[in-house]
Amino acid sequence: LPLSLPAAALALVALAAFLFVLICAIAHVTAKTMPHEDAECRKGSAPNIHDPATRELSVVVPSYNEEDRLPLMMDEALDYLEKRQKRDPSFTYEVIVVNDGSKDQTAKVAKEYCKKYGSDKVRVISLEKNRGKGGAVRTGVFSARGKKILMADADGATKFADIEKVEEGLKNLRPWPKEMAISCGSRAHLEKDSIAKRSYFRTLLMYGFHFLVWFLCVKEIRDTQCGFKLLTREAALQTFSNLHIERWAFDVELLYIAQRLKIPIAEVAVNWTEIEGSKLVPFWSWLQMGRDLLFIRLRYMTGAWKLEAKKCN
Repeated sequence: LPLSLPAAALALVALAAFLFVLICAIAHVTAKTMPHEDAECRKGSAPNIHDPATRELSVVVPSYNEEDRLPLMMDEALDYLEKRQKRDPSFTYEVIVVNDGSKDQTAKVAKEYCKKYGSDKVRVISLEKNRGKGGAVRTGVFSARGKKILMADADGATKFADIEKVEEGLKNLRPWPKEMAISCGSRAHLEKDSIAKRSYFRTLLMYGFHFLVWFLCVKEIRDTQCGFKLLTREAALQTFSNLHIERWAFDVELLYIAQRLKIPIAEVAVNWTEIEGSKLVPFWSWLQMGRDLLFIRLRYMTGAWKLEAKKCN
């Protein structure tokens, strides 16, 4: 006999509840434990995020097969940093290129900058296996020496001089609770122009991703994925020490952690140009990110992942 309308509705609710419990169980069981800090951080002679800062700024550049795009970014960044240091001798910096298991000459290209500017200003950390952008940034952050730490993409899509904009955003958040604050570069103001150049399918995927980010994890930041973020040293320690996601969705977990820890966050418009050679495959990467977004929320909700406060030396 066919089910009555109330019985069918009840069956659908029961099925939805069963699927939700099943997904929660899968998210909990498959959750990775808190990742251990990288070997570079544990070596006594290596720089360590737990130690007091000895530079004004650290720039972390995650790089995977970037032999062609990295030189343009490094030339622009180092030209700006050198000029700034000449204007203000008290300004000290370092650029940390994290070679994320590249199969091309990325490491060789980066080491040429070490020779040119000195290993105190440019350092290269090479990972044997590709860990993903989040894992590469995390490695660089753990060995950073700066009072402030900037994440900057190797493609140079954001004008490096816009660091002054995110610095101003960080400054405007003062007083920083427990010396923690984050300033995010944002492309949200360019959304209308980018939509005009995209296909309807990619626009639909973009809106779907933005909705999931807002609904599941981060409500206050419109553009979570811009790879130009400036963190105080304490904010970097607390957020990256708790980070689990190592692929594309790591930015969302980073900001989700920051919100949970009540770290103030600024969003600042920056200049951005799309550079050819992106490693992001729209459909499959966004599908993976959608799964990661759901699992971020469920794993923290079920207690599979917990936030731990870290202490500086």
